Amino acid sequence: MTHRKLLPGKLVIASHNAGKVREIRALLAPFGIEPVSAGELGLPEPEETGTTFAENALLKAHASAQGSGLPALADDSGLCVAALSGAPGVYTADWAEKQGFEGGPGRDWYMAMGKVEGKLAEQGPDTDRSAYFICTFALVWPDGHEEVFEGRVQGSLTWPPRGTLGFGYDPVFVPSGRTETFAELDPAEKHAMSHRADAFRKLVEAVF
Repeated sequence: MTHRKLLPGKLVIASHNAGKVREIRALLAPFGIEPVSAGELGLPEPEETGTTFAENALLKAHASAQGSGLPALADDSGLCVAALSGAPGVYTADWAEKQGFEGGPGRDWYMAMGKVEGKLAEQGPDTDRSAYFICTFALVWPDGHEEVFEGRVQGSLTWPPRGTLGFGYDPVFVPSGRTETFAELDPAEKHAMSHRADAFRKLVEAVF
């Protein structure tokens, strides 16, 4: 299969998540790409109705490419926990949604981490704590051409959360072969081994 090459210039990062935009921007820096986020362009956030990471990433990338007339890159990523049959998975961010609580809508990742831990605790002290982060990148051009790349990183879950770097579920995820959580690792070290870096390597090989 031949991949379409991405030329230097503007590229929309189809995300309204500042942490994610920061990570993707750092990954793109060496390639002469000028990343601009969907949030900065005032593009609406499409509803993520897909049942797979690829479907959701494609939904977001198509919406931004059509809305901006520029190529767009979206990622859909999540945490998959073995003992929870792969949950929260595609619904990773939904587990963090605050509904009707004080402070109004928004995302509370500490609450989300607590939900995962609560479900593991119900299974007793010997439950399997292995998990992986998955990241699917979708790159879409305004004419509808699309490319999809998937990466993952294996690890296990720890409790209580540790570290202040990173975002999302990073404070409870210990990558395989390490003792620190993603939120304790220097960002450069996390980028080198993360699910996003794995997917990005595949994207780079194909389109740059």
